[in-house]
Amino acid sequence: MISVTEAKHIISTTVTALHPVTVPLLQARGKVLAADIVATVDIPAFPQSAMDGYAFAFDDIQKELIIEGEMAAGSSSTVEVTTGKAIRIFTGAPVPAGADTVVMQEKVRTENGVLLIDDDKLQRHSNLRPVGSEIKAGELALPKGGILTAAAIGFLAGIGVTVVSVIPDPVISIILTGNELQEPGKPLLYGQVYESNSFGLTAALESLHLSVHRIYKAEDDPEILTAILQQALNESDLVLLTGGVSVGDYDFVLQAANTCGVLQQFHKVKQRPGKPLFFGTKDNKLVFGLPGNPSSVLTCFYEYVTEALSLQTKRPLQLKTVQTVLAKDCIKPPGLTHFQKAYYDGEKVLPLTAQESYKLNSFATANCLLVLDGENDEYKTNDPVTIHLLPA
Repeated sequence: MISVTEAKHIISTTVTALHPVTVPLLQARGKVLAADIVATVDIPAFPQSAMDGYAFAFDDIQKELIIEGEMAAGSSSTVEVTTGKAIRIFTGAPVPAGADTVVMQEKVRTENGVLLIDDDKLQRHSNLRPVGSEIKAGELALPKGGILTAAAIGFLAGIGVTVVSVIPDPVISIILTGNELQEPGKPLLYGQVYESNSFGLTAALESLHLSVHRIYKAEDDPEILTAILQQALNESDLVLLTGGVSVGDYDFVLQAANTCGVLQQFHKVKQRPGKPLFFGTKDNKLVFGLPGNPSSVLTCFYEYVTEALSLQTKRPLQLKTVQTVLAKDCIKPPGLTHFQKAYYDGEKVLPLTAQESYKLNSFATANCLLVLDGENDEYKTNDPVTIHLLPA
């Protein structure tokens, strides 16, 4: 067995980002930009009014200005403002030639077609957006490596971008193993258990804004499992298997992975739950063999698979780490790192009951995993500890 630190180091040095793809702008939200984007036009492309008001030449500010015409947003008119004249203008409209200032409509009076300005703080170029004041053609709009937020999508649309190069979401498949599994909602026969791992994993992935491509069910048969794993590898970037990863007579994941050419990176970690965890690679495809017990599955997903997903997508998908203190004494066997289901109230962390790997009832109310180091066996109230916050 290897330590938790060693296992995570192997993942961090093995997993690489997925190859960039070009997608329509509206499909890029939340993804990482894979190439710099340079503006191809000035924005705005013309002097633009920032207010509803009147455009005029600032040198005429002391004069009574004759209002002559108007300019609305979207107008392509080539009107020119001459000396002693002003033009009614609206927000977003082109400021006509000859005008260099816009006075807002609340700061004027109009009498018989004459404009009287009442704004002693008005300056030349007030309320006017110069050409290229947001960005100029040839300037860097957004650098690669940033996450495309809603504002970033809007900004890119505003400079005329329609497609972008991004790091895609991985294609993810789940393989359920175990003859004892029964679909929820159907009668539970003697010896059967309801299958819950696909539900938990799917929901966990959705909380990261990722989706499952396909869920396979494999009987406890090495040839069947090998065929399904090969199919999943053919169409997936990441394959998650649940169960069959130990060394029992009906555990065939290691055999199937080897037959499919998956290179074992590690198998078995000094931890609880999830000691039999398997991680392997085939080219740039990843395979995680997760233990079958539901609590082990989710713990290993949150602690290891999210690390791999972060590297594949270049997005921060791993659990957030917080330093806090214990709310009560805690004892564990030495030698293994424990990931205990716990509740963090913002000040202290409370280990929950039902820590067994087959139980999900306490996991259902936990909001963090309490990390208890492998070398220590006894923790006291108010001892400093590390927790990993679970996504909602």
